[in-house]
Amino acid sequence: MKLLQEVTLGKQTLKNALAMAPMTRSRADEKGVVGDLTVLYYKQRASAGLIIAEGINISEQALGSPYTPGLFTQDQIDAWKKVTKAVHDEGGVIYAQLWHTGRVGHSSVKNGELPVAPSALPIVGQQHFTGQGMADYETPRELTTEEVKHIVKDYRQAAINAVESGFDGVELHAAFGYLPNQFLAESSNQRTDEYGGSTENRNRFVLEVIAELADAIGAEKVGIKLSPTIPYNSILSDDPKTQFSALIEGLNVFPLSYVHLMNGLFPLDKLPHYPTNVMETFGTLSSSTVIANGGYNRETGEDELEKGIAKIIAYGGLFLANPDLPKRFELDAELNKANQATMYGGGAEGYVDYPSLAEA
Repeated sequence: MKLLQEVTLGKQTLKNALAMAPMTRSRADEKGVVGDLTVLYYKQRASAGLIIAEGINISEQALGSPYTPGLFTQDQIDAWKKVTKAVHDEGGVIYAQLWHTGRVGHSSVKNGELPVAPSALPIVGQQHFTGQGMADYETPRELTTEEVKHIVKDYRQAAINAVESGFDGVELHAAFGYLPNQFLAESSNQRTDEYGGSTENRNRFVLEVIAELADAIGAEKVGIKLSPTIPYNSILSDDPKTQFSALIEGLNVFPLSYVHLMNGLFPLDKLPHYPTNVMETFGTLSSSTVIANGGYNRETGEDELEKGIAKIIAYGGLFLANPDLPKRFELDAELNKANQATMYGGGAEGYVDYPSLAEA
């Protein structure tokens, strides 16, 4: 089956076409440093063709949720070295997902500082996990133009730090309502400077970050994650087809490692102007390798690869619960089910205690 065949990614050959999708697990300490459990967690899943590590905060400002890891202090960098070594010792490939949460945060998690965003527009109809319980979202502070340019440089430094940590590449998290996604959408970006007001201007931040990442570590080590049709975190676009088509055309200037596209995971009946097939609408536009993400199992993942648009399928919950997922797919074996109650925070339970086939 295609899922189990080798695939080329950048200058590397992956042992299969399964990617472990980035998943926040909130197991870092209060200083954003990962520990031995995280080393074991990723080592257990190194049979994936590609591991995309959980979102990693690029700066102190980027932090939005408690117990999420960083990549901006030497202690954080050194801790990730243990993770990447463990994965490499198992013959795996691992990328770091570079994360700035923007307005998806809360001042109680940020030492009293308000979250920042392209515009002072809050997320509505949702609450945020703060460590002291759920809280309504606050109105974020609008970034100045100079601050936006500084964040672009923060991404560059994070990529350099990722390479120092031993990561094989980086993924810009520009999906699911986080800061880069906030620049792309009219519902979160009403700026009147060079970063807002037109399709070109709303795309500018993402393209500037990608240019910095490519210049810093090489475009063949840089991927990007996009969610063109996901309205979560109050992200609504007037014309997502035009917006993201132009963005992907801009990304095609760079020989990127990949473009990671999320399917629409939420009902779109109230958004009839949203495309219903992300891969056919946007995946066909990319000159880079396409990774398809969102709701796939063994059969539907294989079907997606057969269509020829995506070359890699990313699995989230299935990899969380099945550390040896490629072997289970090979044997068409029974799958463990993820425990939602232990997904975020805590210790070993629901993190490194899911049994492999051999253990079962």
